[in-house]
Amino acid sequence: MGMAEIAIILDDWFEDVEYTAPATAFKEAGHNLTLIGLEEGRVVKGKRQEAEAIIQRSLEEVSVDEFDALLIPGGYSPDRLRAHNRAVEFVRDFTESGKPVFSICHAPQLLITADVIKKRQITGYKSIIQDIKNAGALFVDAEVVVDGNLVSSRNPGDLPAFIRASLKKLNE
Repeated sequence: MGMAEIAIILDDWFEDVEYTAPATAFKEAGHNLTLIGLEEGRVVKGKRQEAEAIIQRSLEEVSVDEFDALLIPGGYSPDRLRAHNRAVEFVRDFTESGKPVFSICHAPQLLITADVIKKRQITGYKSIIQDIKNAGALFVDAEVVVDGNLVSSRNPGDLPAFIRASLKKLNE
């Protein structure tokens, strides 16, 4: 795809390395990143206090059409975001668009609320396996699972495989 426009959806208490490691890899591969969240200009902090990020665009003013892929880092960020209709709607529209969605750790919480994983193969953090199954998805315990436009991993230990599969998907 050459240079992709990648949206990263973030709120406070994201899992630091699940944002920083893929973001660094995507940048190094020549892709453009836009941090989207609840409020433009807001500083969001990682739960380990190792990373912070400034939201560049508010969810209210972005459209799926502007981006080629979506990264959803884990931590507590997805659970915070799923309480906001616009975040859920954006993730639903993005997943249904067929464009790549990169989901790691607790990220499926947003996909569950968006109701977009029925009959999809997906993995995620061990504490949400039952939630994933209850949402009608097929849980797969593997370091990375690719099902159509959905690339998912379980935890920070899976990041190398997650990043490889995500970069491969961007090149398809």
